[in-house]
Amino acid sequence: MAGGSLIFISGGVRSGKSSFAERTAAGLAMKSEGKLHYIAAGKAYDPEMEARIQRHQDDREKSGLSWTTWEKPSALEEISGNFNNQDIVLFDCLTTLLNNELFRAEDDWRNREFQESLSFDILRAITEIRKNCRYLIVVSNEVLNEPIGKNELVITYSKILGTLHRNIVGMADEAYLVEAGIPIQMKGEPE
Repeated sequence: MAGGSLIFISGGVRSGKSSFAERTAAGLAMKSEGKLHYIAAGKAYDPEMEARIQRHQDDREKSGLSWTTWEKPSALEEISGNFNNQDIVLFDCLTTLLNNELFRAEDDWRNREFQESLSFDILRAITEIRKNCRYLIVVSNEVLNEPIGKNELVITYSKILGTLHRNIVGMADEAYLVEAGIPIQMKGEPE
């Protein structure tokens, strides 16, 4: 497959995965002539999410680097052609995108064909972005280690997310799990 390197970074909520991803992207930008791009899947649904989005924006601004931000809470494939083979693209985050896509679909999430199509579309968008950039960093939450109960939507979400994680890690050149602010390399050559 032609294209750039894929780096997958996951971790629990507030684990430090986004900060690690931003530092990784910044370090890669320092070594190349590529532009930094940030694809934000988050929507400010409530004051807590608004504050998290603002914190991420502030962190990028404080970095002193020039980031181009793409607000893309759904339909990720629509921006895949906006990058070139020198760019460093950070996508934060897969779990939020999946959540947005499932809720956008109303009751379609119950349909197995819809679930498979959604997973395929997200993987295709990630593959297309990767083809058009030097580095693609995908951030996701580790939510699969907790009991999921008997809620059908939560079970469906978890199954789709687990499939996405397996497929993306399978395609990835490097994969990291961030625990308590410490990145643990799970795949790829140690630096």
